[in-house]
Amino acid sequence: MILSIPSILLGLGGKCLLNWALVFLQRSHVCKSFVGIFGVSLSVVDTAAILIFATIHVHSDGGVLLSDLQLTRYHVCLLAQILGQVYGALQWPVVVVAGLDHLCTISLPPASPRARWIVRLFVTVLLWYLAALYVFLLSDFTPVLEDVSLHQMHQCWVFHTTQILQVVTMLLLTLGCAALHAVCKDHITNQTSTHSRRSVVCQVLCIFLSAWAPLLVFLAVLLLLLLLPAGMPSYLGLNVAWLCFLNSFLIAVVLCVVGPTSQFAQGLAAVPADSFCEWRIKFSLAAEDGT
Repeated sequence: MILSIPSILLGLGGKCLLNWALVFLQRSHVCKSFVGIFGVSLSVVDTAAILIFATIHVHSDGGVLLSDLQLTRYHVCLLAQILGQVYGALQWPVVVVAGLDHLCTISLPPASPRARWIVRLFVTVLLWYLAALYVFLLSDFTPVLEDVSLHQMHQCWVFHTTQILQVVTMLLLTLGCAALHAVCKDHITNQTSTHSRRSVVCQVLCIFLSAWAPLLVFLAVLLLLLLLPAGMPSYLGLNVAWLCFLNSFLIAVVLCVVGPTSQFAQGLAAVPADSFCEWRIKFSLAAEDGT
């Protein structure tokens, strides 16, 4: 798709404001999960990108000199395409790592908060490095930088993203399979355990939908009316709002898979931090009912 540079700046600027607003909203526990730490790093990268793009665009007449390299409109387009490719390469690894992080938080005994913070920070930096390495060395990414006429000098070709639809589809299937697995265990579990697990799944789904159903309806309408015809620019596909939704979704999936365990019954496990869903109280009640 072809977008003007001002529209790219406007989109990235709005994304940065939304990112930092959500980070501030979750400031009390933003560093207690991989999703939170990665969200902060994403906000920093987006802020750096918008500052670089804006500086180059403002000085587009003479260009910006950086180590004897004159940065022009073509570099804005190139950086926007590279940024979108890196974000696209990060979608699936972020889902996998966040899911494993939630599974470890729920299933394993509590570890040192400082140790977990260091591990999550290291994994975050490693993912950014590997994603950039993949885009530059292993992928078939080819920048689209064509000579254009004078009236198109402030326009760029940018790629659209499809990873979000793939991730949502996968998560919906996973959540559905977890729910079916939980309610169809009569032949291998006793009646009390089955009832407890079914209660957990129902409460998890109710908690998740009560928090996210209005947004899901809005996004579905937006997707059908605006995004499917034109597509979403790849540099907007990865944002903190999406990470917040992904965080709640992955917690719901992990809770459905793990179910009422002895660690929950004894109060030895913790539910990952979530600013949008009250998992701890509801799940504790469900676990107590099943034990």
